[in-house]
Amino acid sequence: MENTPKIAIAHEFLTQFGGAEKTLEAIIEIFPNAPIYTAKLNRKILSATFKDRQIICPKTSFINKTSKYLFTFMMAPVFENLDFSDYDIIISDGTTWNKGIITKPEQMHVTYIHTPPRFLYKYSTESTKRNRWYLKLFFSYLDNILRLWDFTAAQRPDYIVTNSNETKKRIFKFYRREATVIYPPVDIDTPVESKDTNNLEKPYYVALGRLVRYKNFEPLIEAFNLLDIPLVVIGTGNYEKHLRKLAKSNIIFKGRLNDREKHIVLNNALGLINLVEDEDFGIVPIEAMSHGLPVLAHKSGGHMETIQENVNGMFVEDLQLDKLVNTIKSFDKTVRENLYDKNTIRESVQKFSKKRFQEEFLKFVMEKWQIYSK
Repeated sequence: MENTPKIAIAHEFLTQFGGAEKTLEAIIEIFPNAPIYTAKLNRKILSATFKDRQIICPKTSFINKTSKYLFTFMMAPVFENLDFSDYDIIISDGTTWNKGIITKPEQMHVTYIHTPPRFLYKYSTESTKRNRWYLKLFFSYLDNILRLWDFTAAQRPDYIVTNSNETKKRIFKFYRREATVIYPPVDIDTPVESKDTNNLEKPYYVALGRLVRYKNFEPLIEAFNLLDIPLVVIGTGNYEKHLRKLAKSNIIFKGRLNDREKHIVLNNALGLINLVEDEDFGIVPIEAMSHGLPVLAHKSGGHMETIQENVNGMFVEDLQLDKLVNTIKSFDKTVRENLYDKNTIRESVQKFSKKRFQEEFLKFVMEKWQIYSK
C-alpha cells in the first residue's frame, strides 16, 4: 500500500542472546520486512527468527574485535552515522547507544530503553574494572562527558518505551523524558512434559543468571553452605570459577543450558532465589513463576512490580549472612507447607506473554505514526 510506512530496526550489539535480544526477536516478528542495523554482530548466537533477515553492521571487523572498554570512545559516532534516510519509522532497542541515532523531522523514532546505562549512573554492573585505582580517575572524567552525550541523545527519539515502572522513573530522573511502559516478552508458555527429569536430587532450589559479581551469587552460596538444602545454579560468567571454589557439595553448577533444559530444571524445583539488587525488570523470576514456582527476591527494582508477597513469593532486604540464612529458612518453610498455589502463581505472570507484548507494541507504534504522519 502506498501509505504503508517503511520501517527499520536498530539494536546495539548482536553478540549475545539474553532478555534484551528476546525483546528484539519479538519486535522483528512484528515487522518482518524491516532490516536490522547493529554495531557488532555474532551470527552464531542468533536464533532462527533472524535467519534470512537483512542485518546491516559496519563493514570493518575492527569494531567487532574491539574490547567493550574501547567501545566507549567510538560507539556514539558509530550510531550517529548509521543511515536511516530511506525509512519512515525507526525502532531502536537497547540501553545506551541506540537512542542516539539521528533522524530527520519527518521520520518517527521510537526507542525501547531497557534501562539508562547502569555504568553511567552508579548502578552495579557486570564488570568492576572501572573501580580499579589506576582506571577510576580516567573513567570518572570520561563518564562525565558521556553523561552529557547520553542526556542529549535521549532527547532525540520522538517516543520512549521502557520495560518497567522502575526504569520509567530512571528515565525521567536522568533524561527528564516521559516513557511508556510495555513489559518485555517472557517465555511463559514453554511446555515441559511431566516425565522430563534432570537426574537432580530433589527437592532443590534454583538460582539462574550470569555468574558475575553484581548478581549476588556469592552471598547466596555462602548462605546455602550453611543449609542442608540442594541449590542448582544455572549460568556461566567471569565469577564462576570463584563461586565453584566457594560452594559445598549441596550446590550443583549446571553451566549454560538451552531453553528446554532450563525449563526442565525449573519445572522440577521448589522455588527460585534471585538476590540481584535494583533489577531493571527481572525476566528470570517471571520464567520461574510461569512454572508455578514461588520466588525469593531482593526487595528492590523491577521485583517490586512482579512479586506479590505471600502470593507468588517473598522479599529479602538484608544480605548479611545470618539474616539471609534466616530469610531462606522462612521461605523454605512456607514452600514446604504448600502456602503457595501453583495455579495462582502461573496466573500472576500471564500479562508478560510474548503475544501481549507484540500486540501492545504494534498498537503503540502505529497509533503514534497516525498522529506523527499528520
